[in-house]
Amino acid sequence: MNTKVDTLEFQAEARQLLQLMIHSIYSNKETFLRELVSNASDALDKLRLEAFQDKDLEADTSDLHIELEVDKDARTLTIRDNGIGMSREDVIGLIGTIAKSGTAEFLKKLKESQDSAVSQDLIGQFGVGFYSSFMVADKVTLTTRRAGETVGTRWESGGEGTYTIEELDDAPQGTAVTLHLKPEDADDQLFDYTSAWKLREIVKKYSDFIVWPIKMAAEKTAEDGEVTHELETVNSMKALWARSKDDVTDDEYNEFYKHVSHDWQDPLEIVRMQAEGTFEYQALLFIPSHAPMDLFMRERKRGVQLYVKRVFIMDDCEELMPEYLRFIKGVVDAQDLSLNVSREILQQDRQIQLMRRRLVKRVLSTVKTLMTEHPDKYATFWKEFGRAVKEGLLDDVENRVAILDISSFSSTNDAEAPTTLREYIERMKDGQQDVYYMTGESRSIIENSPHMEAFQAKGFEVLVLTDPIDEMWVDAVGEYEGKQFQSIAKGQVDLDSDEEKKTAEAEREQQTKDFAELLSWMTTTLGESVKEVRLSSRLTTSPTCIVGDSNDMSPTLEKMYRAMGENMPQLKRILELNPTHPLVVGLRDAHSKRADDETLAETAELLYGMALLSEGGELSDPSRFTRLLAAQLTRAL
Repeated sequence: MNTKVDTLEFQAEARQLLQLMIHSIYSNKETFLRELVSNASDALDKLRLEAFQDKDLEADTSDLHIELEVDKDARTLTIRDNGIGMSREDVIGLIGTIAKSGTAEFLKKLKESQDSAVSQDLIGQFGVGFYSSFMVADKVTLTTRRAGETVGTRWESGGEGTYTIEELDDAPQGTAVTLHLKPEDADDQLFDYTSAWKLREIVKKYSDFIVWPIKMAAEKTAEDGEVTHELETVNSMKALWARSKDDVTDDEYNEFYKHVSHDWQDPLEIVRMQAEGTFEYQALLFIPSHAPMDLFMRERKRGVQLYVKRVFIMDDCEELMPEYLRFIKGVVDAQDLSLNVSREILQQDRQIQLMRRRLVKRVLSTVKTLMTEHPDKYATFWKEFGRAVKEGLLDDVENRVAILDISSFSSTNDAEAPTTLREYIERMKDGQQDVYYMTGESRSIIENSPHMEAFQAKGFEVLVLTDPIDEMWVDAVGEYEGKQFQSIAKGQVDLDSDEEKKTAEAEREQQTKDFAELLSWMTTTLGESVKEVRLSSRLTTSPTCIVGDSNDMSPTLEKMYRAMGENMPQLKRILELNPTHPLVVGLRDAHSKRADDETLAETAELLYGMALLSEGGELSDPSRFTRLLAAQLTRAL
């Protein structure tokens, strides 16, 4: 036997986490067992899958199970499985470090939290279940051997910043985690984890649905009084998705969700499906109650678990759920797929594509039901996942209308409550043909934009779109129920009624004549920055604003592309002047008297800069703008 023992240090963030686990107090310590049993269940799933895929794998799959073993005298609890096991590299990589994204943020929030229940929620979000062992143990010993290998590994740590690791020649296949439990609290017998009844209670509460037998030694007394110990299965092993809906309690659904999602909160909604006929499958899906912190991280994992005839095939089956529904968790159990199916085959499999289409439609219809029957749940859903769901407006043309039906948007109708598109259309003014919207970085920027002035004055509702994805989907979608999406920052705006047009026509003709020379001169003077200077029908109080042509890219979208490294040509837009504003009128009058005055050119440049700033844009030369403004103010004094 190799007796060489290496002492290694935990990753820095792992050390911090261990200290928080050891020295903090949590109200629900018993969940450590759920995490370790779930890890063991995953190991058994992976072994069975690998054995299907590799017929030459030297592994015993005849009696796969999880075992709980207690030594009251030594105060140890061992959770043992004969699953896939780990190599030495696996142990160092999976247990010696925390490689999952967002750990630093998790630690920050855990330190800030004074609520033990909140702390538990945070643990689940980051998948650090193994480390929860240190809530109840002052030392943890792990022995493991990967299936197909001959040498095992022994790992041990007291959670104080280092761990030891050594090779074992005689380790059995699988993994055994032995917790050296902390001294018993005489005042709290409810948390005696060497008690058989307590362990049975925890297994029944959290892990009854796991498809692998969880075994414990039970005392059996013969007629002659002889006491023996036999292994007894303590969980039902009934797959929830295969049971009748009436036979499953809400608590069982909630615990199953926590098992498959590693979340510590109950789901927002449950989605059950059962398809029969030529292609049979069952699905049990969950809509979470909160967004995971890695929802918008590129390296995140997504997808649901795929089973075939109750046999686990893979975690995170991306082919069954589109990117924009990446937060959906659950299980799909098919009857007719090959057990050795690979991801490459899945991408081309007709039955997988059929299941995906049906699952997506069912999820979207469930959300639509929440809108009408459970508005509070829907509000939570959209607040947490709306930004991701809107990605589907670009990616999923087939379900575009269904996605628009369940979408909500901020609008000028109500600063607090978002609106659906159907509600917007019901409130449209007589004769209004378009759904008006404006995109921007924040609601305050949009609300205070000069582009809003005419719409506010005439009472037209405008959608306030502040998510980055909004810049793209409105152009791709184009219309909803026959109503075109129209940006109020693009093209010409005509909000006048027929009567107003008649009375205003003469006035506009006169304004066009009065300002013709100024507009021509400003278009030439600002030619490097704008494509045209024209009179505005959308301004009521501001002197100027900048708009795009109907097919122009928005400034925000242009900025996004530049941030991604795209080499974008300079986009020239249109400067609009308010013909009733004193500053514009004064500039016109001054220009008619002294057309070539340098001060007038500087004033025109300032007007353009003011228009840029008012929409949240960036000046190309802020210092020059400041100098010109200071000079103008000095002359005014």
